[in-house]
Amino acid sequence: MSSVMMNRPPVAIRRALLAWFRRHARPLPWRKTKDPYAVWISEVMLQQTAISTAIPYYERFLRAFPTVERLAAAPLEQVLGLWSGLGYYRRAHSLHEAAQRIANEYGGRFPRDYEAAKLLPGIGPYTASAVLSIAYGVPRAALDGNVGRVIARLLALPPSFRETGFRTALRNELERLLSRRRPGEFNQALMELGQSVCRPRAPRCHACPLRSWCAAYKEGCPERYPASRPRRAMETQYLAAAWITRDRRVDGTPIQEALLVRGLEEGLLDELWNFPGAFGRSRAEALRRLKGRSAELLPAGICWSRPAGELHHGITYRSLIVHVYPATLPAGGGGGAARWFDLSQLGNAAVSQLTRKIAAAMSGKSGAPTRFTM
Repeated sequence: MSSVMMNRPPVAIRRALLAWFRRHARPLPWRKTKDPYAVWISEVMLQQTAISTAIPYYERFLRAFPTVERLAAAPLEQVLGLWSGLGYYRRAHSLHEAAQRIANEYGGRFPRDYEAAKLLPGIGPYTASAVLSIAYGVPRAALDGNVGRVIARLLALPPSFRETGFRTALRNELERLLSRRRPGEFNQALMELGQSVCRPRAPRCHACPLRSWCAAYKEGCPERYPASRPRRAMETQYLAAAWITRDRRVDGTPIQEALLVRGLEEGLLDELWNFPGAFGRSRAEALRRLKGRSAELLPAGICWSRPAGELHHGITYRSLIVHVYPATLPAGGGGGAARWFDLSQLGNAAVSQLTRKIAAAMSGKSGAPTRFTM
């Protein structure tokens, strides 16, 4: 392997890559700043999230929390509310914890030291390397899935990303190629190349600045590299959700409120508010479990109606078939582990996307079993 890597001229590859990036780099908002705080926010948001999805969240987040001190001082629920819809909510929780550490221990400045950065909540080798190289010019190579795919094809390395020897080979080649003078630009260039040209399927090899050195391109089968990891099969589950609302007046203005609880079952969405729900292998089992769970979360004496409709939602590997059941509480009911939310203000609350979807589907419906599907 070492002889194969040594036959690749790093200076020529580096120059070709950086020249291509200067011509083709997309004008993404986080590329307009070297502020380590803004770079860090973007890198966390881009984990498991498409660029087009992350951009509006990034812009709203920085408007709400323009500095690490503002983020550190904000209530966690406000942070989660602005994160709602991005998924993988542990990222937001870790971001908030890390901001507090940075504000208290590092004077509000993201640490320049690699080992110190890795000790912050939610920050691993990739995020630390990306932030330090882009914001501070520290010569650290940032290896993520897109970068790994480019290097694997350059070398025609077939094993999967999980194998230790494979990752070692990727890191060695990446360190050899890294521009010490412009490490941030180099890392972003490789990321951009993997996102827009060296794609997992149908790579645009004709537009690649590295094709002259690419072993997979010369073989004529770049999609073979690297070997893909098997994905967990989607599992269909039923979810019964309770739609419990009340009408009241606040300063003379009529509002409709819904009763929500934190989290779903099985540790899902624990930091966010959701309509009370329960999973099942069938619609009947889900409803039966919802009634049992409601006895623990909500006051006794709930009256259930027929389902108002059905919608579909995906969470991780789960494909959910959701049935929404209007229900009423006895007079004066409420409290317990639940909380009332103004339905017109859900956009500003720390609620899940599933909650938003149910609220939108039920909007304008009374407790009558009017049908809807999504």
